[in-house]
Amino acid sequence: MRIIVLTSSRADFGIYLPLLKKIKSDKFFNLNIVAFGTHLSRKYGYTLNQIIENGFKVYKTFKTVPVNDKPVDIAQSIAYTLKVFSNFWKKEFAKTDLIICLGDRYEMFAAVSASIPFNITVAHIHGGETTLGAIDNKFRNAITAVSNIHFTSTKKSAQRVIAISGSKKNIYNVGALSLDNLRDIKLMGNKIFKEKYGVDLNFPTILFTFHPETVAPEKNLKYIRELELLFKDLINEYQILVTLSNTDTSNKIIRKFILNMSSSHKRIISIESLGTLGYFSCLKNCSFIMGNSSSGIIEAASFGKYVINLGNRQNGRERSKNVIDSPVEYGKMKKAIIAINADLKWKGKNVYDGRDSASAIIKKLKCTII
Repeated sequence: MRIIVLTSSRADFGIYLPLLKKIKSDKFFNLNIVAFGTHLSRKYGYTLNQIIENGFKVYKTFKTVPVNDKPVDIAQSIAYTLKVFSNFWKKEFAKTDLIICLGDRYEMFAAVSASIPFNITVAHIHGGETTLGAIDNKFRNAITAVSNIHFTSTKKSAQRVIAISGSKKNIYNVGALSLDNLRDIKLMGNKIFKEKYGVDLNFPTILFTFHPETVAPEKNLKYIRELELLFKDLINEYQILVTLSNTDTSNKIIRKFILNMSSSHKRIISIESLGTLGYFSCLKNCSFIMGNSSSGIIEAASFGKYVINLGNRQNGRERSKNVIDSPVEYGKMKKAIIAINADLKWKGKNVYDGRDSASAIIKKLKCTII
């Protein structure tokens, strides 16, 4: 079976990793990875190298990152990505058995949408989830609507996919694929982490990621002012390790704020990308997680870490009981931090844990496509 796997960012590649390893090692499949989006951007860390460093060949690459972060730039990037992939599918559709795509990004939506006239079977991972504070929610639902096979992370997500697709056929709840990494990857200790990233995790550390809210981008400037007050307070007790935001609308003001803060305060460290190994190693050893990234919602519970989830971006997404929601307001964020005991490990079940999701996907693909 010839499979084309679409990956447009460091985040989705990290989620894919357990599945890609199993596909690569199974002679039933012919794996072809197509990398685009921020993978090809020097500004965003050129994470194409992460794919290669993990032992994978890249079949094709496309430079599709928008030139700016205004709504018109995002729209034009969607149009350009559609054009690029329409030409790609024209050449590839006759010899392609399956497209695998993941998530909710606008560039993924464009790449998959371009395949519709060619009637290539599409398998979608992480459909049915809800993020009301981001326009990604619409893209995710649109990808679900045009996909033929669905691998969801929870039972509730599977029910939403049924509602969107109008069918119960080929919908499988397999859990969150990224959690397979916890069984496959040997995490770095603090000494090795410090050697690689220059950050000593023996010092109390907050792992922080904040993406712009794209449904209400005008609020992001206000959020920056509140976060500045919080950061200046927190660095009396913690160091803050920040992984930088993605290519969403208004991302530049968020990135500029973080870079300015990190250049002015030694206890605020900004890193473009930790990669899967680095990120999970930090998750294991940090004090707690803060921000509005899906990783706080999905993976943090498996590490027994508390999460302060900020703002509205992840509204509607299922979460375990380790997550405390807070508005992006200095006083309320500080109150949320006080409410958790960062020295204690959270104990509870992760609602996204499906136990070997990659093997479940492989099994279903073989049964469905044959």
